[in-house]
Amino acid sequence: MSNILLLMFFLSAWRVAKRLILRRLIANGFHNINILIVGTDRVAKAVLEEIKKNPWWGFRIVGFLDNKNTQTVEGYQLLGKFDEFIPVCRKYFVDEVIITLPYENRVVSSLIKSAKMMRVGVRVVPNNFEEVTPLVDIQYLGVIPLITYKQRTHHPAEFALKRVFDFTVSLALIILLLPLFILIAILIKIDSEGPVFFIQKRAGYKGRLFNCYKFRSMIKDAEKLKSELIDKNEVRDGIIFKIKKDPRTTRVGKLLRKYSLDELPQLFNVLRGDMSLVGPRPFLVEESKKFNHVHIQRLSIRPGITGLSQIRGRSELTFYRWVKWDLWYVNNWSFWLDSYILFQTIPAVIKGK
Repeated sequence: MSNILLLMFFLSAWRVAKRLILRRLIANGFHNINILIVGTDRVAKAVLEEIKKNPWWGFRIVGFLDNKNTQTVEGYQLLGKFDEFIPVCRKYFVDEVIITLPYENRVVSSLIKSAKMMRVGVRVVPNNFEEVTPLVDIQYLGVIPLITYKQRTHHPAEFALKRVFDFTVSLALIILLLPLFILIAILIKIDSEGPVFFIQKRAGYKGRLFNCYKFRSMIKDAEKLKSELIDKNEVRDGIIFKIKKDPRTTRVGKLLRKYSLDELPQLFNVLRGDMSLVGPRPFLVEESKKFNHVHIQRLSIRPGITGLSQIRGRSELTFYRWVKWDLWYVNNWSFWLDSYILFQTIPAVIKGK
């Protein structure tokens, strides 16, 4: 039995190591795919942003194609107009083209035909990609391809496994980090007047309210001063409130917030079942009241200490992009996705991001 467990461990370790090595090689240019982006609007820029965030995909952007009178797009060259598609593909050895134009644009059909003739791969961004969509599948009605939108259904056993994992890991971390908890509590009391913990009502699973615990990182009665700082909110769209250099933050609080140490008491929320290790971040009650019927779906799963929004940009995201990642997580949740997010959270915390 011990030999089998040892073999499983080494096989898993080898697969992880192989994947990390391959990712590094691809990020450094090994076997990259030359990508041409057709279009220069916000959809095209969103595609560019995602590719730049994930260098291990192996996508190398050669430039853009559009009829607009501009020379560069986000630092990349505009290589030509739509009718120059074929010579541009030949000149820059394009492997795949990503079309970001609306379907109704008459150019799209011509570009797809030209790409197929040249054996160039084609990817098309759906018109409604910016809407929060469930799982997408391609099915066929005879020979007619259909884009099918499906709602993900979870088996109760999956949530039971997630709860067991949350309880076990949070309990282990609380025991392991107890000396750090004590040290932080002492530093907070020495640094400023007020309680060690900051307790705030948050909206959780199915909208249920719970007390969210954090180490106090601001001066006493900081909430009373919030109205004076509303105009300095740095989160675009203004629905949620966050300031990187909040004047209410204490000296110790700056360190705690930089490395997310102020969030550690939320392990007790996870232990109690109010939260999960991974999930959408719980918003304030007054912020959750601003949700529309689409945003409410993010409350269909327990909120988490970390999530996709945290590893994808945190306060640099707009509210709508933040919610979009949360809803993508809800519709695509799996134990392995949770493991990936937890793994990605570690370097994000260490780097203070």
